[in-house]
Amino acid sequence: MRVYKILSVSVVILLITVLFAGVAIVPAAAIPADTMQFRYNAARTGDHNPVAGSTPPNNVQKWSFKTGYSGGDTDISWLKYFDSSPAVANGTVYVGSYDSNVYALDTATGVKVWQFATGNPAGNWIESSPAVANGVVYIGSLDKNVYALNANNGTELWSYKTGHTVVSSPAVANGVVYVGSGDGNVYALNATSGAKLWNFQAGNRSLHTNSSWFVSSPAVYDNNVYIGSQDNNVYALNATSGAQLWNFTTGSMIYSSPAVANGVVYVGSDDNKLYALNANNGSELWSFTTGGGVVSSPAVVNGTVYIGSNDGKVYALDSATGVKVWQFTTGHWVRSSPAVVNGTVYIGSNDIKYAIGNPSASAANGGIPIPGFEVVLALVGLVIAAYVVKRRS
Repeated sequence: MRVYKILSVSVVILLITVLFAGVAIVPAAAIPADTMQFRYNAARTGDHNPVAGSTPPNNVQKWSFKTGYSGGDTDISWLKYFDSSPAVANGTVYVGSYDSNVYALDTATGVKVWQFATGNPAGNWIESSPAVANGVVYIGSLDKNVYALNANNGTELWSYKTGHTVVSSPAVANGVVYVGSGDGNVYALNATSGAKLWNFQAGNRSLHTNSSWFVSSPAVYDNNVYIGSQDNNVYALNATSGAQLWNFTTGSMIYSSPAVANGVVYVGSDDNKLYALNANNGSELWSFTTGGGVVSSPAVVNGTVYIGSNDGKVYALDSATGVKVWQFTTGHWVRSSPAVVNGTVYIGSNDIKYAIGNPSASAANGGIPIPGFEVVLALVGLVIAAYVVKRRS
């Protein structure tokens, strides 16, 4: 199977009017201006509630950082890329790399604070995005491990080995780390010791090649864990026991990570749909059909759901009804997840990066393309200058 991954040669930090879309238990507290991570907060809810009055930066490059890989254009030159999305906490950027290292960088200067090597870089790169909570960095690796690292110095506090690669990004809530693995399990680990509290095995592996792999990242809301699987299901699990509360079956595999807000789970499926599900019982509240698979993970802001699709469009939908508010057409599929701040939606397409003005407006094509990089991944004014490469998996 050929898949497209969003990768980068270097982390290029730009001061621009953005926040990263894509993880705390809802109702989410306001997110400090100097703290941000994939899905907005450590619990990966995708419900964005920024500090009011945050000052947006400009578009001047501040610094760049290249990984330690120094090889030439060989078959393994891709080891210098980034696929992990950075987390920012207490003046430090944390990010995983295809060279199998986790890096901690100073947000002001880009100077490396520390790095931690996971496994052999030839096949154990890092696609998982770190979660930072209580002075600890949690991240998965293709070496099958989940790592807990001291956020100040990178010292390994513990690691837990699953049965397969860990692409899913950990969620952290109430002293527990939740993460999916390619072995078809969702794991709950003690955040302090790494001891397994429970695991949940997903369903039918016969549906697809690699089915039951968890590429989706869990969201933790109201003592429940929500996650999508490649067995076509969205699962709701009790966060304390791991018991299945409900599952909802879509028409295809789920790569999208759920967003949870106001008692509703929003998640995309490769069956071309975005679903809104009752968080308590999994009943479908509404679905919206796009023209392509929905790999993008939704963001929920002020009663509007924003999502990208492989039909090349970005959609804004009423979160209560699923009625389309507007759509914006790019030149290629949209697998990036949207970021929304100060009335602007930021999202990447395979053709260019876009800032779509005034997300509350109902104009059909109110966006403004920004020339330059092909894909943008933004995080509190920090952007990975990225491009798309093809690989086999």
